[in-house]
Amino acid sequence: MRLTILGGGGFRVPLVYGALLGDRAEGRVTQVVLHDLDAGRLSAVARVLAEQAAGDPGAPEVTVTTDLDEALRGADFVFSAIRVGGLEGRAADERVALDQGVLGQETVGAGGIAYGLRTVPVAVDIARRVARLAPDAWVINFTNPAGLVTEAMSRHLGDRVIGICDSPVGLGRRIARVLGADPREAWIDYVGLNHLGWVRGLRVAGRDELPRLLADPGLLGSFEEGKLFGPEWIRSLGAVPNEYLHYYYFNRETVRAYQQADKTRGAFLRDQQARFYDEMKSPDAAALTAWDRTRAEREATYMAENRDAAGAGERDADDLSGGYEKVALALMRAIARDERTTLILNVRNRGTLSVLDSEAVIEVPCLVDANGAHPVTVDPLSGHAAGLVCAVKAVEREVLSAAESGSRTTAVKAFALHPLVDSVNVARALVEGYTAVHPGLAYLE
Repeated sequence: MRLTILGGGGFRVPLVYGALLGDRAEGRVTQVVLHDLDAGRLSAVARVLAEQAAGDPGAPEVTVTTDLDEALRGADFVFSAIRVGGLEGRAADERVALDQGVLGQETVGAGGIAYGLRTVPVAVDIARRVARLAPDAWVINFTNPAGLVTEAMSRHLGDRVIGICDSPVGLGRRIARVLGADPREAWIDYVGLNHLGWVRGLRVAGRDELPRLLADPGLLGSFEEGKLFGPEWIRSLGAVPNEYLHYYYFNRETVRAYQQADKTRGAFLRDQQARFYDEMKSPDAAALTAWDRTRAEREATYMAENRDAAGAGERDADDLSGGYEKVALALMRAIARDERTTLILNVRNRGTLSVLDSEAVIEVPCLVDANGAHPVTVDPLSGHAAGLVCAVKAVEREVLSAAESGSRTTAVKAFALHPLVDSVNVARALVEGYTAVHPGLAYLE
């Protein structure tokens, strides 16, 4: 089976390859094609993968290319993890937003809209090429903003594009662990949009164990989300929010923490990864060792500003292991081998949430088999959650409309309607700021 990874020079690609190395079952991935626009980054990542595969005669064969059409031809699965504008673009997204006093995070608020506006046209081009060159391929999208980009691609690929994220998986794992349950045996009632969802129940052997967690402040305060949001707020919600909802529920504190930080997250990663790729220019560098060292630092500083704002302390060691690569592998296995499983994925609504239309991409538990991912029926959203989900989905639709039409006016509307942007004038200033620093937004007129 052939897997093409778009964004193949990206720093986290070795996580995906490491998961593939552990798969020995029939029908596994035997060929990996890395595609990237940057040949130097491709070469660096290929070196890390070669060291991972050293001494393993059954390791998937790796090839690299900067030709997108060549990468797509013959693919059974396409894993999209591109970053339009690179980490320099992410740092600019953060800086422009913070200058206006609003959040610049890459998937939430102004930063997420800016990232979406420059990413959607590229993602749509990829979707069209896949439909033409590899019509039987399944596309697994990890490109952020994941829900928005998956919806853009689904307009050309239908249900053959599925979005993934490790955030709900990590949240469910943490809750199960606190409750003394095996995450593999727990049913997680999770619902929302990407980076905007809630765990409303966790069932083990048919029994919902979440009320036990909500009734115990000590247990609630013992894991990442409990530390971020505080037991009292989680109990008042009656559900455990995804960590990204910290940007909504504690927006002032988070924006202030970002403004006071020595570097934004994007600037930190830009500089950190630049050192790694520079190190890889030396033929004598130990590629895998350098990558492991850099990854450990990256994971330990994840959402550091939010934890500082909440006084949550250091991230638990058990949470420094990634996870999206495991979701991707489980998804590929289920489809390729008809190994039926349940995963939390980004898929078209198909009537699952009555407050949204059928084509809206949502993030919910799905039954996965050889025919793809099928969203499971879930209970309706509460009033607060429904309002927030509908508001953010409306913003995503304006982003898609602006990307399709090139309308600057529609782009302003997308910013202005977001719950974390508090003024139409701020929205106008954001569009001015982003178009000034991003050549990829020159299409907005």
